[in-house]
Amino acid sequence: MSSLLGLTGGEPFKARAYERGARVLERVDVDIGRLIEEGRLTALKGIGPGLARTIADLHLTGTSRVLEELRRHFPPGAAELARVPGLGIKQIAALNAHLGIETIAQLEAACEAGELRAVKGFGEARERRLLAAARKLTSPRPAKVLLPAALEVAEEVGDYLRHGPDVGAVEMAGDLRRWTETVDDLVVVLGSTDPRVALEHALAFPQVAAVSRRNGSGCRVVLTTGLPLDVKVATPDRFVTELFHATGAAAHVEHVQRLARDRGLRLQPSGLSRARGGRRVGIGSEAELYRQLGLQYVPPELREDEGEIDAALAGSLPDLVEVDEIRGFVHCHTDYSDGRHTVEQMARAAESLGLQYLTITDHSPEASYAGGLSIERLKAQWDEMARVQETVTIKLLRGTESDILADGSLDYPDAILEQLDVVIASIHRRHRMSAEEMTRRIARAMEHPCFKIWGHALGRLIESRPPVECHVEEILDVIARSRAAIEINGDPHRLDMEPRWVRAARGRGIRFVISTDAHSVSELGNLRYGVAMARRGGVPAREVLNTLDPVEFAREVSPGPRPRGGSDR
Repeated sequence: MSSLLGLTGGEPFKARAYERGARVLERVDVDIGRLIEEGRLTALKGIGPGLARTIADLHLTGTSRVLEELRRHFPPGAAELARVPGLGIKQIAALNAHLGIETIAQLEAACEAGELRAVKGFGEARERRLLAAARKLTSPRPAKVLLPAALEVAEEVGDYLRHGPDVGAVEMAGDLRRWTETVDDLVVVLGSTDPRVALEHALAFPQVAAVSRRNGSGCRVVLTTGLPLDVKVATPDRFVTELFHATGAAAHVEHVQRLARDRGLRLQPSGLSRARGGRRVGIGSEAELYRQLGLQYVPPELREDEGEIDAALAGSLPDLVEVDEIRGFVHCHTDYSDGRHTVEQMARAAESLGLQYLTITDHSPEASYAGGLSIERLKAQWDEMARVQETVTIKLLRGTESDILADGSLDYPDAILEQLDVVIASIHRRHRMSAEEMTRRIARAMEHPCFKIWGHALGRLIESRPPVECHVEEILDVIARSRAAIEINGDPHRLDMEPRWVRAARGRGIRFVISTDAHSVSELGNLRYGVAMARRGGVPAREVLNTLDPVEFAREVSPGPRPRGGSDR
């Protein structure tokens, strides 16, 4: 709509208002449908009543009165074609009238066929420029799939392959096995005594849309989801080394191969062998492979060639935290703010998963777009938690996700914060400060005596919003002095903070909380993603506060002058 308004040339202010509104909607961390349902769109800065009505119409019906009115004044495809640099409304109308062009793809095809130069006002040089611009817009970017979607497809692939003839072990490799934030393609290693039969079974997977490559050792296909899948078929004697190579990362594999050469060995996907004579060295597991090379076993999450090999040579790799070592769900929202379930529903779901405590940390007043709680509503929630606590065995800890305000102060008065069990301090607004301003803002917040957990620290949203600009090393020095903890956020859209900064924090003795940032009972399952990020940062259980029992955890994170044990006091 902003593009169409811009084409009119007569309403630049309205066009900019729609453009600003689109940017606001891209940045908000809550469900737009919920804001519409509750009539809270206008709480977003820059969204007035008129724009809110248009957004609601578009969300609910796919169109609006304003959009239909604009469409009547422009040729078909005008909004899409307006994205092409160098095309104004007159040129778009001419292309539509003479060549029937309505899409960027049609424009690209017409340019390739040399058809534009026949239209008045379009010469050969302009045709070349428009072809380059159209190709830039239509060229597909490499697919980046978030972990949950990739895991869902991987589970279907694995289940199918395991039921094939002559199929032994089936292991996911590549990005997914290393739990990277996004997955470019799926890689699976398929063990079989008859690779030809196993490969035919893999190619018959119902979700295969196209075959890119096939040979005697595997195939590469594109699934109906658009995600590429590499299948590597290995006989039992080469399964381990094939899995090692397929897991990556390439830099880690190359480093280990150099170590093998230094020891007179050759490490290839086909196996481990003596460099002289070629005699094979039998390997039954990856742990045995690393041991043959004088290395401590390196878990897949650490295989990035970022210091883990030196640590493995020295035998100093830590025992990484495991999901079953986590005792409490931290950072959970309810329907008091932008969560989808009640306190009781969240408590019973958490209890059914076998953990010992649940922190309820709904938004503070500043996050009005997310239903941030006034002091009165916060106290009402305390009362409800006390009632629910009488009906469940899991410990309920009352808390807040307090906004770090622009000046570095925390939302809610100190007298309220001190009555809580858990204060997670996070940034939700004003992400675009200078690095110096943002550093001062965060550092000042950390000086507050109630600042105990730094929530989704750098504020990134994977594939849609970069981390805030700040001097991270300087901030880590401040938090190390304050003895606060850093959250490793398990929301698959966040996974914040990233492993390199987790490692930097570990080097300063900073401890962590692994959270779910759950806004529904199903999102309690985010715990495994948070644990995966912690493992990628080399974090052992002893450095994670929510591996402690409820009393010890509350004592460690208590924002008040004395330890407290929960919400039922």
